Amino acid sequence: MSTFENLTLTKQLRNAIDELGFAKPTPIQEQSFSVVRSGADVVGIAQTGTGKTLAYMLPVLQDMKFSKLDTPRVLVLVPTRELVLQVVERINEFAKYMNVRVLGVYGGTNINTQKKACSLGVDIVVATPGRLYDLAACRALQLKTVKQLVIDEVDVMLDLGFRVQLANIFSILPERRQNIMFSATMTEDVDALIDDYFIKPKKISIAVSGTPLNNITQECYRVQNFYTKLNLLEYILLDKEVYSKVLVFVSNKIHADLVFESLEEQYGSELCVIHSNKTQNYRIRSIQQFDEGVNRILVSTDVMARGLDLDKITHVINFNTPVFSENYMHRIGRTGRAEEKGNSILFYTDKEEEAKTAIESLMDYEISQVDFPLDVAISEQLLPEERDRAKISKNRSTEVAFRDAGFHDKKEKNKKTNQGGSYRAKIAKKYKKSKTKGDIVANRRSKKKRK
Repeated sequence: MSTFENLTLTKQLRNAIDELGFAKPTPIQEQSFSVVRSGADVVGIAQTGTGKTLAYMLPVLQDMKFSKLDTPRVLVLVPTRELVLQVVERINEFAKYMNVRVLGVYGGTNINTQKKACSLGVDIVVATPGRLYDLAACRALQLKTVKQLVIDEVDVMLDLGFRVQLANIFSILPERRQNIMFSATMTEDVDALIDDYFIKPKKISIAVSGTPLNNITQECYRVQNFYTKLNLLEYILLDKEVYSKVLVFVSNKIHADLVFESLEEQYGSELCVIHSNKTQNYRIRSIQQFDEGVNRILVSTDVMARGLDLDKITHVINFNTPVFSENYMHRIGRTGRAEEKGNSILFYTDKEEEAKTAIESLMDYEISQVDFPLDVAISEQLLPEERDRAKISKNRSTEVAFRDAGFHDKKEKNKKTNQGGSYRAKIAKKYKKSKTKGDIVANRRSKKKRK
């Protein structure tokens, strides 16, 4: 059995790993260690929740020596502000007994404060692409000494439209550097990025995209509409012992607020919500309270929670069925982390059944169907978009009969249409009315020619 002792870690790293309680490396951590240390460009593909942060930071920290430089030697790019905070926290845990300065920078906060922090000196910078480029463009952060570039959750980053920012960052980094990329999925955009900027990368693939984690139990409920989903969710959450730490994924900010407001009366002190309209401090506080067990239920959108490492989540509930199948894999990967048992529940309507089928096709796995509880009320209340769909469906069924019963052919006199100037000229001639100005001018010219 492989252990961290087999990796011949420095005493400082070994002590930190022991204090964190890590007994043995995960497959991605074990296979990445020597490959990253070789100095070659690296592409790591592994499912979410398999310890990718430690997989790239352990070899980086192992070879990091003391330096008097105040400019960064390692740059880590991540897609979200929350992930910046998380990665900084993890690196500080790993490097607890090392003399390493770590700085996280991200948008939505005062850039002048971050400029001052950069001027104090830093060894490792963890950043979102936009804010990093802003700091580099104003020369508050010098990147000429960067020897290793790590791009974490690169598939998410490209999904969020960061390709231009990434290209700008590549253009200002030193040419001689090691590129390290980790992702949960391999897409065409990821392939294109590798082809453009990586030199003969060594690939480490632990799990094929779409393979469900074996330690996650997956179930699904067929539900009639949005408000019936709310009734079902409220019913499920009543069992506080079983559902002791629940992450609820919702499709967008509006629906996230609706779910939060609906649950607030019954579960107010146990509930928190995060999405992009919330302030940075509110989001950070919500995540911390959920992670520490102060709140039992966290309602979240996809963008705010992908990539976050939250401990001991018992259940992930997909309130909506993701349109993009791979998003489902990211969602359920929030539970069952570090080889613990996890549970995933999917709500789907008739309209969402096609998306559910696509998810099962991607995973090559059929999600277990659970009977709808008899104690849960089926709501007749509909969202505006659900009402619109219902109206369209109803109108289509009566459209032909309505048209046949309510319409008739026009009378002959009502079929006439305005034919323009020539038509008006004909009418004027017929009824001895004045001609148009154009016709009068034309007649004058004609008379002159005849003379």
